[in-house]
Amino acid sequence: MELDEIDIKILEVLKRNSKLSYRELGKKLLMPVTTVHHRIRKLEKNGVIKNYSLVIDNKKLGRTISSYILLKVDYSSLKHMNLSQQQLARKIKNNQNVEDIALITGLKDIIIKVRCSSIEELNNLINKDLRNLQGIKSTETLIVLDELD
Repeated sequence: MELDEIDIKILEVLKRNSKLSYRELGKKLLMPVTTVHHRIRKLEKNGVIKNYSLVIDNKKLGRTISSYILLKVDYSSLKHMNLSQQQLARKIKNNQNVEDIALITGLKDIIIKVRCSSIEELNNLINKDLRNLQGIKSTETLIVLDELD
């Protein structure tokens, strides 16, 4: 599906606030409500818009520790267990502290973004959950000092 200028404008506004009504979007974009409604439905139908989500203030939830954890996969262990790297990543993603996960290139194989309420919780995640998981050879943790909105 090719996107035109109107589609791109709608997506830009929705990326900032997907809670806006069709009427509010129409006012903001100076477009008729029916046009906005039709375009959004078309974007959803064609899979350009997959879903709508919300942005949570993790500090207010007490999840103040944010970090990235780089994982080196033990491929011989995965082969022995008849698991793929993607299956291992899906297993890791089920942890409640894991916010995002991706397979990467370079010296490490997987990167995960985690949020925890304390260093102790992060320590447990790394030492009890990840390092004891078969298929993980090593971890490297990067603590986030500041996040930009």
